[in-house]
Amino acid sequence: MAEPFSTVWAVETQDVTKVFGNHLALRGVNLKVAGGESVVLYGPNGAGKTTLLRVLSTIMKPTSGNILIDGLNLKDHAEALQRRMGIVSHHTFLYNSLTAFENLDFYSRMYDVPDARERIREVVDMVGMTARLHDRVGILSRGMQQRLSIARALLHKPSLMLLDEPETGLDQQAISMLWEALKSEGQGKRTVIFTTHTLERGLELGERLLILDRGKIVHESATKDMDLACLKETYRRATGVGV
Repeated sequence: MAEPFSTVWAVETQDVTKVFGNHLALRGVNLKVAGGESVVLYGPNGAGKTTLLRVLSTIMKPTSGNILIDGLNLKDHAEALQRRMGIVSHHTFLYNSLTAFENLDFYSRMYDVPDARERIREVVDMVGMTARLHDRVGILSRGMQQRLSIARALLHKPSLMLLDEPETGLDQQAISMLWEALKSEGQGKRTVIFTTHTLERGLELGERLLILDRGKIVHESATKDMDLACLKETYRRATGVGV
């Protein structure tokens, strides 16, 4: 069935490419994500997963192609659309010389978060960092910094979450807290795009899966149509890499 002409996707990419020197990191990526949908990106190292998320989050500009968020062109509305995004990546976007509270207070001002102190208490509690709220970020472990980065990303109640291997450095308790916070706050309305090397986690949390290889989407399916054995075989066929 043809899509209605008036369909507005939460995220849409149109022939997006990204070139680094002689390396083509993204090769005409076309992606449509519905509002409230959870999409997991799989692929071997260098497949383009992180590059795609960086382009979607405005950290990086595409070489060519268009990106629409809620129907608005990201190139023309970057600042406004950034306020709708929460980003968790390998970079924490935290200031080491400030305390956890001071970092969150800074971002709450940047995003004009109402009742900021109450909201800070809420997100810190979500990630289990209440006891470390007034510790300087520079003395926190990588895992604690990642927890704080998640709190930062949730602070302004974004409608779109972009997560690049968000479980890096987290213990099992913190991983559970992360996904519970996403679910409890999203209320079925938040759009989530995330990468993970843990196939089981993606099947559990994603509604749709995409496999990238050499900068292209080489497979797409609903997670409900896959079990782990089927996913492993599909991944191997799509990428030539076993998992």
